[in-house]
Amino acid sequence: MIDLLTAATPNGRKVSIALEELGLPYSFRRIDLGAGEQREPWFLELNPNGRIPVIIDHEQGDFVVFESGAILIYLAEKTGCLLPSDTEGRSRVIQWLMFQMGGVGPMMGQANVFGRYAPEKNEYAINRYRRESRRLLQVLDGQLAKQEFLAGEYSIADIANWCWAETHQWSGVSVEGLTHLQRWIDQIGQRPAVRKGKAVPPRPPVADEDTVKTAQKILV
Repeated sequence: MIDLLTAATPNGRKVSIALEELGLPYSFRRIDLGAGEQREPWFLELNPNGRIPVIIDHEQGDFVVFESGAILIYLAEKTGCLLPSDTEGRSRVIQWLMFQMGGVGPMMGQANVFGRYAPEKNEYAINRYRRESRRLLQVLDGQLAKQEFLAGEYSIADIANWCWAETHQWSGVSVEGLTHLQRWIDQIGQRPAVRKGKAVPPRPPVADEDTVKTAQKILV
């Protein structure tokens, strides 16, 4: 059994979707980011960086893994699925996973911060991060023009990038003209495991202004 400590964010959904795709038994606990639960001592013992998601694998002596990309690799290696075993195939998947970890996630995250949550609007920052997010999505579109999934077969690279790309509207980034990306977003979004994992944990029904207030508290 795996315990998942998570929240309704793109990074959190990466892991719940992967767990569903891999058919691994797990339980989850919603971490209340607005209340600062991720900064409490018990959580920092699990992840010193104070961020979700975190997993505890009880089959491996309560082994703890933090950082969403590291968790995806761990789960794929544990099951032998969603990550090729050959050197080149494995490298291709990890390259596109790192593309998300170092590019898509941070840039779209900053687009959210400056476009939605910052108390004062900085148009330079908003435009800079939205432009860069659009450029990165164009890179994905170009790769997807050549093949169905990012690294050949469906993999953890697709899960990681999809969890951010499908939120493009929230980041204020258009995908107009990116037909291959749109096809991929729709195709992955229809997978039963993706639908189920995306709903973990269920997002509480709150107004947009409440979401913004919560995010501002987290950023302090």
